[in-house]
Amino acid sequence: MTFKRSVTAKVLGIKKLSKKDYNRLPQLCKWLIWLLVVGLSITVAGIWYLSRGMPSFEQLENFTPELATKVYSADGKLISEFFTQRRFYTPLSEIPTNMKEAVLAVEDHQFYKHWGVSPSRFFLVTFKYLLSGGSTEGGGASTLTQQLARRLYLTPEQTVTRKLKEILTAILIERAYTKDEILEMYMNQMQFSYATYGAESAARYLFDKSIQDVTLAEAALLAGAAQRPGIYNPYQNYDRTRSRRDFVLSRMLAEGYISHADYDSCVVEEIVLKERSEQAPIDDPSYFTEHVRRILYEKYGYDIYETGLKIYTTMDTRLQTAANRAIRNHLPKLQARVNNAFRRRRNFAYICPPSLLKNKSLEQVMRDKALVDSLIAEKCRVQVAFIALDPHNGHILAMVGGRNFAESEFNRATQAIRQPGSSFKPILYTTAIDNGFMPFYTKLNQPVTVEDMDGQGTRWTPQNYDHSVGGETPLREALRRSLNLVSVRLIKDDVPSQRVIEYARNLGISTPLEAVDALALGAIGVKPIELVSAFAVFANKGVYVKPVAILKIEDKYGNVIETATTESRGVLREETAYIMASMLQTVASAGTGAASRSVYKFYHPAGGKTGTTNEYTDAWYITFTPELVAGVWVGLDDPKMSLGERQSGAVAALPITAPFMKAAVDTLHIPPTPFDPPAGIVEVEICMETQKLATEYCPNVIRDICDVRYVPKEKCDMHSGEKSRQPTSQRRIRY
Repeated sequence: MTFKRSVTAKVLGIKKLSKKDYNRLPQLCKWLIWLLVVGLSITVAGIWYLSRGMPSFEQLENFTPELATKVYSADGKLISEFFTQRRFYTPLSEIPTNMKEAVLAVEDHQFYKHWGVSPSRFFLVTFKYLLSGGSTEGGGASTLTQQLARRLYLTPEQTVTRKLKEILTAILIERAYTKDEILEMYMNQMQFSYATYGAESAARYLFDKSIQDVTLAEAALLAGAAQRPGIYNPYQNYDRTRSRRDFVLSRMLAEGYISHADYDSCVVEEIVLKERSEQAPIDDPSYFTEHVRRILYEKYGYDIYETGLKIYTTMDTRLQTAANRAIRNHLPKLQARVNNAFRRRRNFAYICPPSLLKNKSLEQVMRDKALVDSLIAEKCRVQVAFIALDPHNGHILAMVGGRNFAESEFNRATQAIRQPGSSFKPILYTTAIDNGFMPFYTKLNQPVTVEDMDGQGTRWTPQNYDHSVGGETPLREALRRSLNLVSVRLIKDDVPSQRVIEYARNLGISTPLEAVDALALGAIGVKPIELVSAFAVFANKGVYVKPVAILKIEDKYGNVIETATTESRGVLREETAYIMASMLQTVASAGTGAASRSVYKFYHPAGGKTGTTNEYTDAWYITFTPELVAGVWVGLDDPKMSLGERQSGAVAALPITAPFMKAAVDTLHIPPTPFDPPAGIVEVEICMETQKLATEYCPNVIRDICDVRYVPKEKCDMHSGEKSRQPTSQRRIRY
């Protein structure tokens, strides 16, 4: 027994073990085992507790950063980005050495030596933490891997528990990835500038350049902001940001990454930032890109903000610039006329709040000029919708949906439904032409009564815009002058409203249309983009092409996941489309659209049509060449509010579309291409009185084009004999 006690004493490391202590040894062992079990249990429980909210190993291995979707124009310009975090993923091999070294120098110069945690840094900062009574200011303990763990998987709270989770997650990251992979993730995940994620997006935001092109000083500035981008924001804290940049350069010098000469040249370098303007650029594509975003969101949902897609669109930035410039040149003038109109008592009464009239009369309120002007500025904003299309493939080349996207995101080009007025007449005339009523067909230009759309049998008598009346008038002449009386007689007598609706549907009009006579005057609302695409059919030889905004979509790896498919269908005979193009050329050159030539010097072969609604609440002008179609609507959002007396389509809308077309053909070098007549078009001479083929004795003759199917079979039998013949110059009208 003495021998056993002596051996046990040596094992326990004591000189002598008494008999009493020896007898108590089993109990002591039990206590020791119990303490070990308790300690192990606490450790396991602690690890389990800390593991809650930590990423699994599978999550770590399947790291997928949130990447911004890029939107490109047809001419290769980046026009927008969709994101929750503005980030562009850049491989480590494409990040310049200066940038990588700046980050390592200031954040973790031992990055390639530790295993996710730097014990010496950790204990040093912990010691400072205890001495400061719990202050966490200054930091410095976290390695790059820990910072990445915090950014990717953890909350930013500053607690002991979170720090322990951060350490464990960093160790797991180091097990899952190589050092270069971790550095690549860091360079793409961290905020190197305010409101951006990743070095690439920060370089674009601050310097308007790729990360590959930043200078040494710029790289140091970016690296210095990685922990606190809000504080080191050069737009707001220039001096503090510059001081931080210089500190990063000093760390690079200390670590041997740069020479003294490099350091000396960089610290005296001023920070040159990308200029920021509060006003949108002249080629602002916001309404178009929002249209694209809505299309994408319907297909891909929230993924468009996170998966780094590349969207190639149809928009041409040159034409978008031309559209916005034309709008901005004209809209202030139109707004001034509208403002003057609403300073009149009758108009101002409509916008004056009833609360102002409780204690004052309208006249008393109107004496306060400042109040009047403020109400007009608030409630009388002129809005605009503009669309330019390629008629052959439906590509949307330019789009404007309002005066200011920041004020209102409502896209009036694609979402608004407004009365088209006379700009709907080409659909009526198309129906007539396609059913055999040729341009020389005449209708009486005399008052006619129609039933209103109120459903109560109300009847009214429309008037021509110029209040004129006349006799038998050819359809070409009626369209040139936009005669309402002829249009109403045409829908009442020859092409029923239900038939007109069928043609409107074929031409792409989807909005509800009522089978009433007022349809002839464009009294029922349409969407601007649909009306413009309907005009494109005349330019495209009778083929309707559905407007398209997106050409191709690629994933973040460059794989094509979707390409545009052209939805087209033949909706008119080529002869009908050509006749309508011819008639609308007459409108553009010698009718209500003539100012496009005489004022705006747009001389290319082009068709066009103005549109004006009752009380001048809507104004339109749509025009087209064989290569391009463009249309504009202007008005106020409240359809009861007028643009002002005599603000017709020719006055309020044409001054936008015509300058755009002139700029477009000049910019794109589009030659003056005529419309090619198809084989089924012939020229005929028609007696105006009998609508038969004219003879040499007919006193009033029209020379015009005709679909070969509808050439009159008989010659005029009313006029005969040499005495009835008059000099040619007096009796012939040629179109």
